[in-house]
Amino acid sequence: MAEAPKESTSLISLLTLSLSFCVQCLEQKTFTVEEAVETIGFGRFHIALFLIMGSTGVAEAMEIMLIAVVSPLIRCEWQLQNWQVALVTTMVFFGYMIFSILLGLLADRYGRWKILLISFLWGAYFSLLTSFSPSYIWFVFLRAMVGCGVSGHAQGLIIKTEFLPTKYRGYMLPLSQVFWLAGSLLIIGLASVVNPTIGWRWLIRIASIPGVVLILVFKFIPESARFNVSTGNNKAAIETLQQIARINRSVMPEGILVESVNERRGRFKDLMHPKYLRTTLQIWIIWLGIAFAYYGVILASAELLERDLVCGSQASVTEEFGDHSQESQSPCHCHLFAPSDYQTMIISTIGEIALNPLNIVGINFLGRRLSLSITMGCTALFFLLLNVCTTSAGLIGFLFMLRALVSANFNTIYIYTAEVYPTTMRALGMGTSGSLCRIGAMVAPFIAQVLMSASFLGALCLFSGVCIVCAVSAFTLPIETKGRALQQIKHVGFS
Repeated sequence: MAEAPKESTSLISLLTLSLSFCVQCLEQKTFTVEEAVETIGFGRFHIALFLIMGSTGVAEAMEIMLIAVVSPLIRCEWQLQNWQVALVTTMVFFGYMIFSILLGLLADRYGRWKILLISFLWGAYFSLLTSFSPSYIWFVFLRAMVGCGVSGHAQGLIIKTEFLPTKYRGYMLPLSQVFWLAGSLLIIGLASVVNPTIGWRWLIRIASIPGVVLILVFKFIPESARFNVSTGNNKAAIETLQQIARINRSVMPEGILVESVNERRGRFKDLMHPKYLRTTLQIWIIWLGIAFAYYGVILASAELLERDLVCGSQASVTEEFGDHSQESQSPCHCHLFAPSDYQTMIISTIGEIALNPLNIVGINFLGRRLSLSITMGCTALFFLLLNVCTTSAGLIGFLFMLRALVSANFNTIYIYTAEVYPTTMRALGMGTSGSLCRIGAMVAPFIAQVLMSASFLGALCLFSGVCIVCAVSAFTLPIETKGRALQQIKHVGFS
């Protein structure tokens, strides 16, 4: 009988210890990737990330802008008609469209970094092959293959977005436009020197060099920690976050990393979920229209210079070129760019960063939706102003503003799309948007290079009308992502 109190005391002590242990378990600190990214903050790692991933824009711009500066040469070499020249650009974007969806699916399942590396290897390989094209058909096919590879470059933007703290995304991502500008200016500058001397084939070979160099430095950028967590690989995510903290000379949050990982990744039907359906459809409309306008401006600029479609220029053309101007009116006209034409292209291209400061202010203070709606509306207006009879300086001014506005549109929609979808479907959302975008890019050459020759005003009105539709769609988007944390899984509600 004397042992009973001791047994009761032992039982009570055991229960007390168990309860204390459970309380400690409940009090165990945890953190998410989002909280870790915010705690670590912005630092040296993000500067390196910005420079390396941003430089993918240099390679992409050189490959895309290449068609605009070699079109007059291949037209002359293979005696091409208008629709054949337009078909080259269309096939590049056809390859881009098909592979945007495929690479987006693969990136959400197997990683952003791997897909980015594969896309650069693919693009560099086929770009080099293009320079050896024996005929027009081979040129079209190989440039379409280059388009397939370039479609994966968007993963660089996704990696940047998933590593940047919230308050820096609205500032750093628009600054990436500087790299696209650098690539555009570089290819135009190279074309002005290389095309008249050693030819367009060497221009293509030189243009592939930045892509090859980038492949060598990708090893310094890790896989997205958000992607690793979404696949259940918390160990790799922790190692990546710890590495970033060391580079930034910062600290990790206390506790253990937790995230829900029961979501399937990269499913197309998730984009059609009722929570996302309206947003997805409107984003697709906007992407399609922005690409239609952007590449329309680029190709229309080249056509205005190559064909001298600007008001009042025909007399000067006759004086300068004599019989050559008659040749330029034939279906297979051969009119190469003069040094002044390259200068005009450079000036208008510089316009791509002219509105960057205002774009950054608009994105961060007005919000993504209103900012995009305003710039799209202004784009519509400046397309119509191209029809105004003006001087060469006036034309350059209009083209300058158009390039500035269409560039601002792309900045904003890139940021919005990367922010609005959760990690489990972010790359797919970007990939499908990029794919729809290329439909607009595929149609643009036939408007800017074929319809514009037949009806200048008709082509401009079509470009302007599409921009108005996009402005309305942007204004009515159901979600504003300004200041909003990146969502990790699809069942997290929108704020």
